[in-house]
This record gives sequence, C-alpha cells and structure tokens, in this order.
Amino acid sequence: MTRVALVTGSAGGMGQAITRRLTSLGMSVAGLDRAESPLCELSYAVDVTSADEVARAVNDIEAKLGAVDVLVTTAGHYESTPLTDVTDEAAHRMLRVHVGGLLACAQAVLPGMLSRGSGSIIAITSELAVGGGDRDSHYAMAKGAIIGVVRSLAAEVAASGIRVNA
Repeated sequence: MTRVALVTGSAGGMGQAITRRLTSLGMSVAGLDRAESPLCELSYAVDVTSADEVARAVNDIEAKLGAVDVLVTTAGHYESTPLTDVTDEAAHRMLRVHVGGLLACAQAVLPGMLSRGSGSIIAITSELAVGGGDRDSHYAMAKGAIIGVVRSLAAEVAASGIRVNA
C-alpha cells in the first residue's frame, strides 16, 4: 500500500523540493498552500492558520488517498524587521502561520496516526530559532516556538508509535 504524505507550503521552493523527494520514494503526496502545487497528487489552496480549512482538506485527502502517514510542515512567512518596528499584528501573524499552522495540521492528522499507532510529523524550523539574527526577532520567536511544540508533542505521542521532529 502506498504511503501518504501531506506537505504544507507545497508551492514554495522548500515544499516543492520535499514533494519531489517524497514522490521519488514512491509516496502519494498531497499539498496545502495559499496556491495549489502542480507537483502534488492532490493540492489544496488553504490557509493553514484556519483549523477548519485544514480539517476539510485532510478529510478529503484521506478519503481520496488514504490516511496521512507523514506530515511535513514547511508553510511559513518571513520578514526582516527591527524589533522596534514589529507591530502586534506582525508578531501575531508570524505565530499564526508558523505555530498555528503546525498545530492545525497536527491536530487534523493525529487522530488517524494514533488509531494506527504509527506516523511521522516533521516541522521545518530554522537556525534562527536558537541562534537568532539581525532584525529577525519575531521570526526567531515563531521558529523557536515550533521547537517547543515539537518536543512536547514528541513526548506526548512517543508511546503511541508516532515520531515528531524538527
């Protein structure tokens, strides 16, 4: 049986590279992004910050391809801004896309993974999460939060046979 992968940010450069690699391994790949990706077997124009949109897409993917075995979250947003110029809205948007997107997608695929006792969740983060960078405070904040979510979720589901890594 063909394994199913879900890649967020699938229309971007990193998402496309990951999609190509997973496809080369014989996986069926579905993608979520603001724009559809021609590389994916199934592609959805979805706002990953909307748990409802993500859940609808995952339900459709699982009906058409089967249960999601692998989730790779690459969807993101980047802007280099001095901290003194970062607005509340910009900081919240950064968190919604990076962390909220991971949470929405993980919540959508985890029930199936838990019932099967297997699955992999891979969240792409950045060296800036731990090393920081000039004018990157709010981006580093979001990427660092991903690491915290990943470590906590990994501890939560490890006994169920699900791997979670960043």
